[in-house]
Amino acid sequence: MTPPPVETASTSKDGIANPAPLGLCAFGTTTVLLNFHNAGFFELNSMILAMGIFYGGLAQVIAGIIEAKKNNSFGLTAFTSYGFFWLSLVALIVMPKLGWIAGPSESAMAAYLAIWGLFTLLLFFGTLKLNRALQFVFATLTILFALLAIGDATGNGGIKHLAGYEGIICGASAIYAGVAGLLNEMYGKTVLPIGKV
Repeated sequence: MTPPPVETASTSKDGIANPAPLGLCAFGTTTVLLNFHNAGFFELNSMILAMGIFYGGLAQVIAGIIEAKKNNSFGLTAFTSYGFFWLSLVALIVMPKLGWIAGPSESAMAAYLAIWGLFTLLLFFGTLKLNRALQFVFATLTILFALLAIGDATGNGGIKHLAGYEGIICGASAIYAGVAGLLNEMYGKTVLPIGKV
C-alpha cells in the first residue's frame, strides 16, 4: 500500500505551480545583464541576446501562459508582454545584422522605449493591489524605459549610462521578488518580505 503524498507549502490548491517566480527571475536576470552593458561593463554580445531569446523571452511567455491557466490576468499580461518585449528587442538588433531590414533610427528606438515605458506605468497601477516588491519593480522599470527613451531621443550617452545602473537596480529587485515568492511559498512563512498590501 502506497502512503498518501505529503503536502508541502509549495503545493498549489489548483494543482498548477506558481509561475511568478520563474517570470520574475527570467525578467530580472536578463535585465541585469543587459544593463551591465548599458552601464559600460561589457559590449553587447551573444550572451545578452541568447538570454533575451530564451530566458527573458521564452521563459516569461511560458510563465504568462501558466498565469492564464491560474486565471491571473495581470500575470498573463505582464509576463507574456515582457517576454515578447525581449524577443522583439533581440529582433531589432539581429534583423539588421542579417541584412533583412534597416535598423531603427535613434528616434524610432526612442518611440519604442517610450511606448513600453507608458505601458509599464499603466501596469504599475495594477501593482498597487499586489505588494511593495512588485510596486518597486514596475516603478523602477518605468524610470528605466524613460531614461533609455530620453537617451535615444537626445543622443546623450551619459543618460543611457545612468539608465544602466538604474536598470541593474530594477533587475535585481525583480530577482528578489521572484526568489522571495518562491522561498516564502516553499517554507510556508515569510523568509524574504515583499511588503504585502
